[in-house]
Amino acid sequence: MESGTITPAAARGVDAPTIAEAFRRTVAAHRDSVAVRTLGGAEQWTWGELQERVDAFAGGLAKLGLRHGDTMAIMLLNRPEFYVVDLAATTLGATPFSIYQSYAPNQIVYVMDDAEARVIVTEQAFVEVVRAARPFLRKLEHVIVIDGEAPADCLDLADVQGNPSFDAEAHWRSVSPDDVLTLIYTSGTTGPPKGVQLSHRNLIAAVRSTETVIEVPAGARVISWLPAAHIAERAAHYYLPVVFGLCVTPCPDPRHVITYLPDVRPHWFFAVPRIWEKLKAGLEAMIAQQPEPQRTQSLAAIDAAIWKVRLEQYDEPVPGDLSLAVAKAEETLFCKLRAQLGLDKLTAVNVGAAPTPRGVIEFFHAIGIPLAELWGMSETCGCGTVNPPQRIKIGTVGPPAPGVELRLAPDGELLMRSEVVMLGYRNEPEATADAIDADGWLHTGDIADIDEDGYVTIIERKKEIIINAAGKNMSPSYIESALKAASPLIGHAVVIGDGRTYNTALIVLDADVAPLWAASTAWRAGVSPSWPSRSWCARRCRRRSTAPTRGLRASSRSSASTSSPATGGRATTS
Repeated sequence: MESGTITPAAARGVDAPTIAEAFRRTVAAHRDSVAVRTLGGAEQWTWGELQERVDAFAGGLAKLGLRHGDTMAIMLLNRPEFYVVDLAATTLGATPFSIYQSYAPNQIVYVMDDAEARVIVTEQAFVEVVRAARPFLRKLEHVIVIDGEAPADCLDLADVQGNPSFDAEAHWRSVSPDDVLTLIYTSGTTGPPKGVQLSHRNLIAAVRSTETVIEVPAGARVISWLPAAHIAERAAHYYLPVVFGLCVTPCPDPRHVITYLPDVRPHWFFAVPRIWEKLKAGLEAMIAQQPEPQRTQSLAAIDAAIWKVRLEQYDEPVPGDLSLAVAKAEETLFCKLRAQLGLDKLTAVNVGAAPTPRGVIEFFHAIGIPLAELWGMSETCGCGTVNPPQRIKIGTVGPPAPGVELRLAPDGELLMRSEVVMLGYRNEPEATADAIDADGWLHTGDIADIDEDGYVTIIERKKEIIINAAGKNMSPSYIESALKAASPLIGHAVVIGDGRTYNTALIVLDADVAPLWAASTAWRAGVSPSWPSRSWCARRCRRRSTAPTRGLRASSRSSASTSSPATGGRATTS
């Protein structure tokens, strides 16, 4: 079904051919349910109210001349208005895309020129940087400011409202599955950013794939907190809620996302490794402050639970007394920790975007939060592999998601073929041809390993492998991950060692943890402090790592195909 009348038999958003139609189906099914709210519920809009705002803004954009196929830039914090602005452009069949809030004027000029954006929607916090870029923007016609009074050369929200002749339905029904839904600009770490073109068909396929693996209850709650210019935010906290009718609470400052958890109590929570490292460090610090014997009992309970997790991961029997001890800890400690964090309603919880220390994942599994790694790229709508909630294999990013084919190239590079793979890079036909071969395989640039169950372990970016003076291949990201896991004081670490006989690292202290730690020690009194050590339970428990060799290598297995019954994806090694 490519388009047509919405009928009760085909009312689910996930069955729609486009995101534009999925939104209308979601409104029809959840009109009076809350779609977007602010912290504490001070302001909240139902899906019906959101549609009214979307149509009003879409009519205003149409009056300004924004048409099907045009592009529109968005430079906003995570706020309810983002949903209005982006969905309004989508309703018109235009292509909205987000700009990182940290961008300087020259960076804004680059991506907006490449996208040929005719309109940009922003807020007071970014008006001046947008105005600084404006003289150099060839295609830009309008700057719209959604909050407060706009400068004389810009429009405010009131100027883009009201168009009695606007027919929203005629516009959204004209949207095709192969229209470009959005652009995701790559980081540009190896050159200028490239605009990843994602179609409606791509994102609908990604959402359907997610539904097969992760069960999200009706009216489930999520937090929008990552930059909308990143595929993880758009996929997890925008397109999924739009398609499934989830309730979203935007968090404008990502540094405060942890404080949003007790208010929202999300059903699905996705976060980068650093958030989980901070949550773990916070819990450990809290336990360290408990009086005796409570402190010793808490540490012993976590120790026992981690040991149980490890036995289960290696398919070894769990002694009865250990099971009883962990069950008791669940009643007396772990359930309280989850409630305190605001993570007691989870049906799925994921981590991605960078390697996550194994000890961090084991810790959360131990306290009843089954943290699961996943993997994806901007070029794949953020979809690729995911650990099924009931079959998590710690240390891997899971088997291929439904509808995804994976195989390894002779040099170990992970190749992917799926309906979620991008249309191509905007204005970059040669780069597109380099990325997607004639058989439709996307060359991901990631070196990986696929085990006998089809579970994938990402080893390193192909271009980032360190080759030392002796010719040894090493993964800087895994070294960096180990460094950051060594202490909550370490916020960032960058390993350098290519062509050397040794590795060096630049370490940056965590701006949130370091001041608190310094205040609790004798640092200011001139006494040399003791650095926090790794979790004592990690030292006591035996280490039986399943991680692959961290060097660049090709699989020694012969060509084979493995299927993943839980996800329907397929992985092949060659």
